[in-house]
Amino acid sequence: MSYHANEKGYYGEFGGAFIPEMLYPNCEELRQNYLKIMAEPSFTEEFHQLLKDYVGRPTPLYFAERLSEKYQTKIYLKREDLCHTGAHKVNNTIGQILMAKKLGKNRIIAETGAGQHGVATATVCALMGIECVVYMGEIDIARQAPNVARMKMLGAEVRAAKSGSRTLKDATNEAIRDWINNPVDTHYIIGSVVGPHPYPDMVARFQSVISEEIKWQLKEKEGRENPDYVVACVGGGSNAAGAYFHYLDEPKVGIIAVEAAGKGIDTGESAATSALGKVGIIHGSKTLLMQTQDGQITEPYSISAGLDYPGVGPMHAHLFRSGRGEFISITDDEAMTAGLEVSQLEGIIPAIETSHAFAIFDYKKFEKEDVVVINLSGRGDKDLQTYIDYFKL
Repeated sequence: MSYHANEKGYYGEFGGAFIPEMLYPNCEELRQNYLKIMAEPSFTEEFHQLLKDYVGRPTPLYFAERLSEKYQTKIYLKREDLCHTGAHKVNNTIGQILMAKKLGKNRIIAETGAGQHGVATATVCALMGIECVVYMGEIDIARQAPNVARMKMLGAEVRAAKSGSRTLKDATNEAIRDWINNPVDTHYIIGSVVGPHPYPDMVARFQSVISEEIKWQLKEKEGRENPDYVVACVGGGSNAAGAYFHYLDEPKVGIIAVEAAGKGIDTGESAATSALGKVGIIHGSKTLLMQTQDGQITEPYSISAGLDYPGVGPMHAHLFRSGRGEFISITDDEAMTAGLEVSQLEGIIPAIETSHAFAIFDYKKFEKEDVVVINLSGRGDKDLQTYIDYFKL
């Protein structure tokens, strides 16, 4: 069994393109061209050049000595927080802006929850001189004010989504509406491994630079390419998809996905899709989705703006259902405590999304010689206010 997408965009039973007719031409144009364009030497060269000189790749693989000592195992951190803009999101936006240019698009739209993808999109649009509109839930605009300011400073227009829960799902709905209305000149840069085919596969491929680097960096440090475990937080799941990508078909590498349990899985205020989700369709793909008995999407909740998505990317739904991935749900309190611990043990303030991944050590015991790579997907600057309020700093 392969854990990569097949040519129809399916990971096992999940994936596909369930889209209104109006969107068919957009997705079809992308589907027919994305692999071809990504294989062009000129595209590859420009992509890697920008990752190197603009984003600052390769990001370090850092041995976290004090954390390793505390949990009695070898913990390495893949430092995606050191990417330009402060998170892994920019790997994908660089790839997609180059793709949009090849397809002759001169307007970009995006959705964002925590604001990191919005910032990364606004950044590459400024770099390329292309018009940019970012949709963001009204609630997220309030709780991620620094990122909103960054987007505006970079020249993007930020449009508030005022319907539904006024968070990420609703911002995505608004962006899709915009795309339907502007099919010819607009490219929609989706920020995660969600949406209709080919997005989950395309975004995963752009993010796969993460696991590509882990392989040779681990070889240098440990004399082997494969860790025992790769750990990442999962909302939609792009940082996780990138960290797992080159290990998906390596059965000896354990894959651990960490979701947001919010105030607890059974409290009704959670975003733990693997525990609570049933098969459904959201934003154009068949996946696991939090929904009511009659199929209405339930509102997710997490203290982190980047993990409160009611579904999960189809790759992750397949990893969960097939048993290839181990899914652990972490509450707000556990994540916040873990974030503070990493800050004080390693001098690195992680994004709250990433803090969820650091909270697994109370749930999972590792051997002393195990090599555990945690994808440190983003830095905590954007979350300082939430940390301040939570810990009364």
